[in-house]
Amino acid sequence: MKQALTLPKLKAMKAQKKPIAMLTAYDHPSAMLSEEAGVDMILVGDSLGNVVLGYDTTVPVKLEDMIYHTRAVVRGAPNTMIVTDMPFATYRLGPEATLRNAARLMQEGGAHAVKLEGGAELSDEIRLLTSAGIPVLGHIGLTPQSVHQIGGYRVQGKSSEEAEKLLQDAKALEQAGAFGVVLELVTEELAAAVTHSISIPTIGIGAGRGCDGQVLVYHDILRYGSGIRDKKMVKSYANIGDTIRSAITEYVDEVRTKAFPEEKHSFPLDQSASQNVTKLYGGEGK
Repeated sequence: MKQALTLPKLKAMKAQKKPIAMLTAYDHPSAMLSEEAGVDMILVGDSLGNVVLGYDTTVPVKLEDMIYHTRAVVRGAPNTMIVTDMPFATYRLGPEATLRNAARLMQEGGAHAVKLEGGAELSDEIRLLTSAGIPVLGHIGLTPQSVHQIGGYRVQGKSSEEAEKLLQDAKALEQAGAFGVVLELVTEELAAAVTHSISIPTIGIGAGRGCDGQVLVYHDILRYGSGIRDKKMVKSYANIGDTIRSAITEYVDEVRTKAFPEEKHSFPLDQSASQNVTKLYGGEGK
């Protein structure tokens, strides 16, 4: 039986140069399929705001949303390490609020770890969480919760100033006790440099080939949804959206033309009961 990764095993994967495969999942069936396919880690990302809940950004996602979806994912993938995002405005609020909200994701949601977006400025909060027994995955580069502040979804680390800050942030997260760092939309050369400069794993999304692992969104790799946009950093492995749409269209057509249901989809009465029904209703409807 597959066993969930432990933090020592995860760190050993970096040392052994064994790539880490991480995938988002937001519900029971996606988690179950991800575990069956052998992913190393599942991220219950606050990207569910865009992907599942229909928001334009991740900002409206609430703690209760993350707890609800984490529960479903944990039930679907009981033998996989589950990391859950702390959504917007559930940390950076002082130590008491940060600890309380992270603890809820662990206790009520069942997460094995939490993910926070930000760099060195989160060091004290990360130390607080890890000292309380809550593992933390960092997230730097493009941080979607700050999309309004950073001016949109753009590649990070292009200038020498940005590159230096990102490198220092990664080291600060490591020193604070984070077990890994997500690098999102970072130039490939910088992501490789960060990966070599810290002892904890890096998980890339749009950060090139030099990271210790990769993470993508379940719906993106399957093109599961309507209006899925092509993204340079994403590779799609199936087009489930078109398959689903075609199947539903066929169902609607068959209902409207009375091609469905057929006799084989129906449940007949016993002959004696059928006679009674005929007597009662006089064969109405025939």
